[in-house]
Amino acid sequence: MDVKELRTKTPDQLRDELVALKKEAFNLRFRQATGQLENTARMRAVRRDVARVKTVLNEKARQAAK
Repeated sequence: MDVKELRTKTPDQLRDELVALKKEAFNLRFRQATGQLENTARMRAVRRDVARVKTVLNEKARQAAK
């Protein structure tokens, strides 16, 4: 996921994206616990995508507060 792409989205779209990523992270953790996870690198990528979305949301909130 590209930061430039995230910055063009509205806060509502970013929140929806965040919810989807958190669901995916939960499913990946569940699959890892049951031994069904093949691509373990995806967990790291999803965690970082969540952090990116949260960062952009905070930036937008800070701009709106000014």
